[in-house]
Amino acid sequence: MSLPAIHVQLRKKHRPLESVIHGFLFFCAGFSILITTGIILTLGFDALRFFTNDGADLWSFFTGTVWEPQIERFGILPLLNATLMTSLIAMLVAGPVGLAIGIYLAEYANRKTSGILKPILEILAGIPTVVYGYFAVTAVTPWLQATLGVDLVEFYNVFSAGLVMGILIIPLIASMAEDALAAVPRSLRQAGYAMGATKLEVSLQITLPAAASGIVAALVLGLSRAIGETMIVALAAGAGSKFTFNPFQGAETMTGHIVRISGGDISYQSVDYDSLFAIALLLFFITLTLNFFSRKIIEHFREVYE
Repeated sequence: MSLPAIHVQLRKKHRPLESVIHGFLFFCAGFSILITTGIILTLGFDALRFFTNDGADLWSFFTGTVWEPQIERFGILPLLNATLMTSLIAMLVAGPVGLAIGIYLAEYANRKTSGILKPILEILAGIPTVVYGYFAVTAVTPWLQATLGVDLVEFYNVFSAGLVMGILIIPLIASMAEDALAAVPRSLRQAGYAMGATKLEVSLQITLPAAASGIVAALVLGLSRAIGETMIVALAAGAGSKFTFNPFQGAETMTGHIVRISGGDISYQSVDYDSLFAIALLLFFITLTLNFFSRKIIEHFREVYE
C-alpha cells in the first residue's frame, strides 16, 4: 500500500478520544474569544454612556489638562501623563538590567550559577505587587528623601513608584530575553569564535541581533505590564490628578485612579462610575496598540534559521 493510501486510511479511522479532545480545544479557543468580546462590549457601552454626559466629549477628554468629575472637567492628560511617566521610569530600570541578566544567563553563566540566579528571579516575580507598593513607600521614598532632600522629593511621588515597578518587571524581561538568546543556533556562535571574536563580541554583535525579535517582544511585554500595573502606583505614586512632568511630585495614574474611585462610595451609573470605563477602555486600546506594533516589529526582525 502506498504512503498516500495509508494516510487516507488513517484519516478515516474513527478515534472517539481524539474527537473529544479536538472539541474541547475548540471550545477553549471559542470561549477565550467570547470573553474578550464581552469585555470589549462592556467597556464600550459603559464608556459610550460616559461620553453622553455634559463636558465629556472626546475632544475635551483627550486634550483637557484637568480631571475633576465633580465640576465636569474630564481631561485625561494628567492621568495619562502620570501613567507614561511611571512606565518610562520602570522601563529605564528594567530594560537594561533585565537584558543584561538575560545575556549573562544565556552566554556566561554556568549551570551552577544559573541554578542560583533563576530561583531568585522567580521569587522576585512571585512577590505580590502590594508588597512592592509598601516597599516603595517605606523604603525607597525615605531613601530618596534622605539622598535628594525632603523639599525636592514628596512622600508620594512618581519616581519611587516607577523605580519599584521596574524592579517588578526585571524578572519578566530577563526570562524572555534569555529564552530568545538561547534559541539562537549554536552554529552562529561557533562561526564567530572561528573568526577570532571574543565572547563579548559574539554576544553583542551576533547573538543579540539574531535574537532581536524576541528581545523586542520582551521589552514591549514589559512596557504593557508597567502600564497596567495597579497596586504599586496606587500606594506610592499619589492620589489626585496632577498634570506635572516632575517625577518627584505625586501624580495619579489611570490604574491608580480606577482603584481609588472604585473603592470609594460612588453611586452606580454616576458620572464618576462611568468615567472608570472610559479610562479602562483607553488602557485597553493602549495595550492593544503596543501588542500590534510589537508583532509588526517582530515580523520585521525575525530571521528563520534552517
